Amino acid sequence: MEKFDHKYDADQIQVLEGLEAVRKRPGMYIGSVSVRGLHHLVYEIVDNAVDEALAGYCKNINVVIEPGNIICVEDDGRGIPVGKHAKTGISAAETVYTVLHAGGKFGGDSGYKVSGGLHGVGASVVNALAEWTEVTIEREGGMYQMTFERGKTVKPLEKIGSSERTGTKVRFLADNTIFETLEYEYDVLENRFREMAFLTKGLRIKIEDKREENTKKSEFCYEGGLVSFVEYLNKNKEKIHTAPIYIEKAGEVAVEIAMQYTTAYSENIYSFVNNINTIEGGTHLEGFKRALTKIFNDYARNKNILKEKDINLQGEDIREGITAVISVKVKEPQFEGQTKGKLGNSEVTGFVINAMNEFLAPFLEENPSIAKTILEKCVSASRAREAARKARELVRKKTSLETSTLPGKLADCSSKNPDECEVYIVEGDSAGGSAKQGRDRKFQAILPLWGKMLNVEKARADKIYGNDKLNPVIVAVGGGIGAEFDVSKIRYGKVIIMADADVDGAHIRTLLMTFFFRYMRPLVENGNVYLAQPPLYKLSKKGIQDIYCYTDDDLARNYEELEKKGILRDQLGLQRYKGLGEMNPEQLWETTMNPENRTLIKVTMDDAIEADKIITLLMGDEVEPRRDFIVDNAKYVKNLDI
Repeated sequence: MEKFDHKYDADQIQVLEGLEAVRKRPGMYIGSVSVRGLHHLVYEIVDNAVDEALAGYCKNINVVIEPGNIICVEDDGRGIPVGKHAKTGISAAETVYTVLHAGGKFGGDSGYKVSGGLHGVGASVVNALAEWTEVTIEREGGMYQMTFERGKTVKPLEKIGSSERTGTKVRFLADNTIFETLEYEYDVLENRFREMAFLTKGLRIKIEDKREENTKKSEFCYEGGLVSFVEYLNKNKEKIHTAPIYIEKAGEVAVEIAMQYTTAYSENIYSFVNNINTIEGGTHLEGFKRALTKIFNDYARNKNILKEKDINLQGEDIREGITAVISVKVKEPQFEGQTKGKLGNSEVTGFVINAMNEFLAPFLEENPSIAKTILEKCVSASRAREAARKARELVRKKTSLETSTLPGKLADCSSKNPDECEVYIVEGDSAGGSAKQGRDRKFQAILPLWGKMLNVEKARADKIYGNDKLNPVIVAVGGGIGAEFDVSKIRYGKVIIMADADVDGAHIRTLLMTFFFRYMRPLVENGNVYLAQPPLYKLSKKGIQDIYCYTDDDLARNYEELEKKGILRDQLGLQRYKGLGEMNPEQLWETTMNPENRTLIKVTMDDAIEADKIITLLMGDEVEPRRDFIVDNAKYVKNLDI
């Protein structure tokens, strides 16, 4: 290996002081510098206010997006302590905003019984990544203020007046030299704050967007807590029992659970620790699943719903159609990393199991009709799972040899390295033929599909195996489906949906994305799913190179640029592409498949709760909510083919 010739001695060892480390490597603290990381700044400040609510001192949180993308977060908690900190020699408030791992949430004799903030880096990280930050504190009869620029103190904490109120107000402007964009997405913030309000019974959270003339406002406060949360999640689903089952048990670990069964075939379970969404689950989720499975099996055997000869119902059978929210409050939570994706405290499992045994088992005894209805669904799910297993085994037998595992219509690529390989799932044989001829055979595979495929939102897994539309996708992508899906075993790093730019194409994209979300969710979470964007128009004229336009704005811009060059609109030929099949292989390669020129849209999932809600709304059985959605959003439709 070639050596890099540079000096390497004691002088080259860097020590980043203060908040320099955060500005140097922001992704380590907030995940990314994209719009997701930008929103994370707001969450960090609001989380601090929510922690005050968890401690019993805050009732109201107001969030305002001011003109210029300035964020203002104000709460009526106790206010950050303003006295001098013994170790730093500066005020405690300034210490919180300028020193990493400084906060009141480290257990022991801290100011919080439980808290989502664990590492003490939230406020200081926001300060480090902001162009400027202004903090106003009302506490102990006084009003205090301090200001910072890019993490450095400009004006230390000083008393600016008196006040009978208590609370903290933080205003900041994210640093445009750090972030890719400063444009906050109101809907994303709104969804997050609604979730926070559900999780903290009685807390009122307001959000207001003042960036435009027509101000947007939302206010959330739920006295029903998790029960209201589950009712919200199941709003557009057919319920098996009217009211959610509610479980609450205080103690060293406080456990709160709400759950309700629907006629859907997918399970939707969301877990939280100290109001932090643990998207990867952890010991609290494990305890819930174990207890749920045992309690229902024990009940079914005691009531002879399951006979001696019957095998036990599996966890996935019992969780079919369930919507559940599990929230635990832990004094010293052990998370994996600053993103807090998974809870590791082993003792929490037992606390959750005990709460389930104490409340759910008696509930089933006291509500036999509900228990019977749920178990009938579970038994039906068990039969469907067995049918799916047999279908899966049949598929495996048919495809036991590597050379015959791939679908007949798949034109595979020569490379076997998933990191450089991509598969285009193409609508129609005609477009598939053009794509096969136009592709780069080394790394691009083509899988043509024809006709409408199964809507998996309305079907169980046993209907999916052997389905002539979906089975080729399952086999080609690799990794399995459902609980068995392993994203590390996929055959292609990019799974690209390429469909016509019309209503039918949009429907096919939606059906495929519904399938990926329900049965290959890690594929979406891992960022492996993309949408190809073929051109809508082609402008042509003898003597000039064809110009492809991907949007109406793109078309208008090209018209203007050509007019400046003396080429008028009536001199140009305009072709509106109705389908991919209208392009020859060379055109399809140049516009939609060539990595140098193409536009791919990555399918991301920032909010699993909102994703589930919209898929249920658009693809589920309930017609009325879907009709209302279409009526409300019809005005936003563009390029509708009539």
